[in-house]
Amino acid sequence: MALAHRKYWRFNLVLITVLMTLGFFVSFVVPLLAPALARVRVGGFSLPFYFGAQGAILIYLALIVVYIVLMQRADRQLQRAFEADSQRDAASDPGAESASRANIDTNAPAARGR
Repeated sequence: MALAHRKYWRFNLVLITVLMTLGFFVSFVVPLLAPALARVRVGGFSLPFYFGAQGAILIYLALIVVYIVLMQRADRQLQRAFEADSQRDAASDPGAESASRANIDTNAPAARGR
């Protein structure tokens, strides 16, 4: 299971790094290039105006949607790894589960102070 956790968090950190880099690029690099991009027109407006007025917001929303979709997929993969481990553990030692239940039942009154 440790391997699944490491892969999950490595994926999460790489995804956040990539999305934050794209956000940085849209927020800081595109405005620095605005004079060079002023000749490009989108819908009758210059490209820097488009990025400032609407494009950056749409890109931020797209980054959020990408993060949500990819992390849901990663969560499902981690859940499948949890389920596979629990099924493998249950199949390898079926008597351990009933023994642990018996220990819990016998220790329960003592834990309550009786």
